[in-house]
Amino acid sequence: MGVSLRDVALLAGVSVKTVSNVVNGYAHVSPVTRAKVERALSQLDYRPNLSARNLRLGRTGVIALALPELDAPYFAELSRFVIDAAAEQKWIVVIEQTDGSLERERRVLDGVRDHRVDGVILSPVSIGVEELAARTDDAALVLLGERIYDGPADHVAIDNVRAARDVTEHLIGLGRTRIAALGAQDNSVSGTSPLRLAGYAEAMTAHGLPQTIAEVERYRRAEGAAAMARLLAAPRLPDAVFCFNDLLALGAMRTILAAGLRVPEDIALAGLDDIEDGRYSTPTLTTVAPDKAQLARIAVDLLRARLDGRAAGPPREVRADYRLVVRESTAGRTEDGPTPAAIPPRPPTASAGAD
Repeated sequence: MGVSLRDVALLAGVSVKTVSNVVNGYAHVSPVTRAKVERALSQLDYRPNLSARNLRLGRTGVIALALPELDAPYFAELSRFVIDAAAEQKWIVVIEQTDGSLERERRVLDGVRDHRVDGVILSPVSIGVEELAARTDDAALVLLGERIYDGPADHVAIDNVRAARDVTEHLIGLGRTRIAALGAQDNSVSGTSPLRLAGYAEAMTAHGLPQTIAEVERYRRAEGAAAMARLLAAPRLPDAVFCFNDLLALGAMRTILAAGLRVPEDIALAGLDDIEDGRYSTPTLTTVAPDKAQLARIAVDLLRARLDGRAAGPPREVRADYRLVVRESTAGRTEDGPTPAAIPPRPPTASAGAD
């Protein structure tokens, strides 16, 4: 038989309710009493019955994390942080790859309706505001990414326009005047492309510089390589390229180097996402680094607040931090080696915080 709350209460000399308060992390327990209970918990090697607790709360203890592409490094890294944040709540995370499919995104939301999961953290690609607003259930839902802003659910993301403007301003500050944007998408529904393109355009317009835009279908290395080849075939070469994610930048870098050109001497190159690959490429990649751990923690906190009933009222828009990380692909190397420098984090823009 496992150790019960009553066993712990008898050893500590307190009530079962007091033990329950300590186990569940309630604050209104005196330090002396809490220490007595914690000693008893340790002596008896008490392990909480999470299944019973979830049953009492009418929950499964499971949440879903639905992402478009699990083999994309950014989403893989973000998943790890969500799992870590959820573990602090004693939650299990079920991860679903949607491939941006409307049917799959709907299926994930149906899992909440059918009580298979307690809530969902979703990075939508196809589902829209109207369909989410038409949901008949009030199950906990948190949105990631750039697809839906000011929608019918809590949402967390970085300020993509501002981030794109910052990295473009960095390239301009290096004296580059023929800066191309690589990553625009025709009729993009994801939201990522138009936001990052807007930030690039704002910076270029502010300095009176011409804009050169290279389109892609997907944010993959091969697409970056092919788009860069088209830029190199143009009559006038760019002297810098801002790629809308790091995978595009790594593909573009391969094309530049294969053409016998140098990075950054001939063409400076920057990306966005700060995936691990960019820290070990040659040269290392300048990028915008979203605070992925903070993004994950905010998403889990928003979900928890909705589940616990502590968050009422309209959906909240929360901005997470990011920073521009300057590495060799724009700053070059010194005689002593690489000269990367991390520009201090950008604080989030004015928004409501998670409970």
